[in-house]
Amino acid sequence: MNFLGVDIGTSGCKAVVVNADGQQLWVANREYDVTFSDDGGAELNSDEVMQKCFAVIRECSSKVKPDSVKGLGISSQGEAFTAIGGKKETLSPAMVSSDLRSKAYVENFLRKFGEEKLYQTTGHTAHPLFTVFKLLWLKNHKPEVWKKARFFLCFEDLLLFRLGLEPTISWPLAGRTMMFDIRKHQWDPDILAAVGISQKQLAFPLSSGSMVGKINSNLARDLGLSTNTFVVTGGHDQPCSALGAGVTEPGMAMYGTGTVECITPAFAKPIFSDRLHKNNLCTYDHTVKDMYTTVAFSITGGNILKWFRDEFAEHEIQEAQKSGKNAYELLLEQIGNKPSHLLVLPYFTPSGTPYFDTSTKGAILGLRLSTHRGEFLRALLEGVTFEMRLNLEILENSGYRIDELRAVGGGAKSMVWMQLKADVIGKKISIMNVVEAGCFGAAMLACAADTGEPIRDLAARWVKPVTSLHPRMQNTRWYDQRFQLYRQLYDTIKNLPV
Repeated sequence: MNFLGVDIGTSGCKAVVVNADGQQLWVANREYDVTFSDDGGAELNSDEVMQKCFAVIRECSSKVKPDSVKGLGISSQGEAFTAIGGKKETLSPAMVSSDLRSKAYVENFLRKFGEEKLYQTTGHTAHPLFTVFKLLWLKNHKPEVWKKARFFLCFEDLLLFRLGLEPTISWPLAGRTMMFDIRKHQWDPDILAAVGISQKQLAFPLSSGSMVGKINSNLARDLGLSTNTFVVTGGHDQPCSALGAGVTEPGMAMYGTGTVECITPAFAKPIFSDRLHKNNLCTYDHTVKDMYTTVAFSITGGNILKWFRDEFAEHEIQEAQKSGKNAYELLLEQIGNKPSHLLVLPYFTPSGTPYFDTSTKGAILGLRLSTHRGEFLRALLEGVTFEMRLNLEILENSGYRIDELRAVGGGAKSMVWMQLKADVIGKKISIMNVVEAGCFGAAMLACAADTGEPIRDLAARWVKPVTSLHPRMQNTRWYDQRFQLYRQLYDTIKNLPV
């Protein structure tokens, strides 16, 4: 028997089919484009996203024995929602996380509702990326859509709906709407009233891994699945990926190293504090029931390596084309093993946590004519890692102790890059045997629902470290000193009129 995990991202969707031993049998992916508008809009065509989700499911099912896929789980990007009409038609594109048109509604909502009350209910710090504020924008700017809407669905619940099931949403994804009481595990009636929607217009919330039902039989046949194929609730993509990396106990965290860098830990209880609130570090449900998590992230992340490649690595790009090697690999071979003497504020995009700063620009300090290209690149990567270390320090000072980081994503393939991270952060980094962690976590939830095997036992059986990298203490001692300077860097740079 096999299990399928679907991950619905911002730039594309993926599906992975695995067997009961966690062996990956096939991976399928499709891309789609975000449409940007001059007023700050960022939208996805929800019908196209659903069509391509069906395509990756169909491809995966065609690569394994007929009728062998027993269950399916869904990992989804957060915040984005779609308005659905009374005839099940799509009424609007999905406003994705980076759509900031709702910015004008945040302050007024907080003034009326109460910032502390909102945080204590939802575990999140108010920001225009969240669904609650996007709904207010839609209500005011698309009144005809608002009046016709039967449902407002995130992508997990939308896919379930399109598979012929009642709209159902996992607790972790519901948490990212900023309308969900993460302690009572229900839609908060006061927030819904303030927005002007009813609970009936939202999907029914269940814990991750809950059985939702079987796929519509005609649709199942069209997708190459058995008419007995069931679907379970999955989760927000980050805690799904954390589960896919085997992060099921306190002290562990997923370190996703891709376009965006993200650390997602597991905690035994929710922690609400002024420090976390101030630093935009949320608290919400993990995909492991009765566990909680947060998300610390740098939007610049691995984008900074791509920027360097595109702007300064024409030679490596050409060499990669000739040799068949990866241009990133050729660049990372040049960064050496010793710390750089530069200091970088990695705000080459708007920052993530802890500041949610959309204005302050990146900075590179300490350049000399003796600075070589490899040191320059190393410093860029150090800067991003210092930012993640800053987030870890805030978490640990708030009671979230993390001892082991489990690396997944494209960057985890580079031992040079991962060793740099271990040295800068001063913690062990384990490289896991997982390629698509979000899909893997979603498939794991489906398997556990079918077999009854505890999710922690299943994760321990499926997910293994390939290798572990420990901090090299000589480098770490240097980085400890540099980190004290890094902590001062943001306050110094942000006030400069550039």
